Amino acid sequence: MKRILITPRSLSAGTHSGLSRLEDLGFTLVRPTPGVMPSEADLIAAIPDCCGWIAGVEPVSSRVVSAAHSLQVISRNGSGVDNLPMDALNERGITVKRALAANANGVAELALAMMLSGFRHIPLNSIGILAGDWPRHMGREISGSTIGVVGLGAIGRLVVEKFLALGANVIGFDPFATPKEFSQITAFSQTDTLVSLVTQCDGITLHVPSANTPLLDSRTLNLTKSGSVIVNTARAGLIDPDAMLRALQTGKISTYCTDVFDTEPPDLTPLLKHERCIRTSHIGGLTRDSVERITRATVDNLLDGLQVSCE
Repeated sequence: MKRILITPRSLSAGTHSGLSRLEDLGFTLVRPTPGVMPSEADLIAAIPDCCGWIAGVEPVSSRVVSAAHSLQVISRNGSGVDNLPMDALNERGITVKRALAANANGVAELALAMMLSGFRHIPLNSIGILAGDWPRHMGREISGSTIGVVGLGAIGRLVVEKFLALGANVIGFDPFATPKEFSQITAFSQTDTLVSLVTQCDGITLHVPSANTPLLDSRTLNLTKSGSVIVNTARAGLIDPDAMLRALQTGKISTYCTDVFDTEPPDLTPLLKHERCIRTSHIGGLTRDSVERITRATVDNLLDGLQVSCE
């Protein structure tokens, strides 16, 4: 059957010009939960007769893969595959394709916006005015500050360039980056340890995949400069939430900004309720420009994987 499952929230609600190519080729688009992240039951009910799947960040279990009797290709509208059971997919011979770097600029701009918000205490000032007060929290400027960028892939390199353009001193750390990748960015420093980075930086922004253990745990956070701003648009598991909460409570960390959560929508933990935690609802790649780019890339990848057959 020529049926394609569509589950990213940015694509499953309404229509999108990037998907029209699929319909023009005779594919039927299946949207089980328009605008909402599907559950395991939703996926199991929708997947059996679909040969292709444009997938978002929704968790996918091995039970869903077992129900995918006709599935040939999963095309992720992003680069991460943390939510996919890769062993089960490989065992079934189901191809997984990723839209690498298509939303990089949108995520990089959000990281910049979050750092600026933390440096200037924008949410605190706004909330204070709504409460009838006149708060005037002393901020700091990006220009002349030292910003640490952890992860120098497509997003991290863009982040470096944007902070350099604003006059910041930038330190990069990425244990997996090659010398060639470093050479593509000029006028910034690099360090070979995370500890060296956190001890020097006024703001730190994370752009690496999931780690087995948090990168920013109690030990690392205790070594940061007092009053630092931490931005996380990568993965929730990169920080230890209890340690981050303690750091906010003591003032060791001035502001924690996050666009990523263990579950979506998240449980409102004490960390997420803290007045100096800035929370956004996984909107890093949710710009018109990013969605257009990533949809084109995702559809291209899907059709390439299917070889425009799917009989």
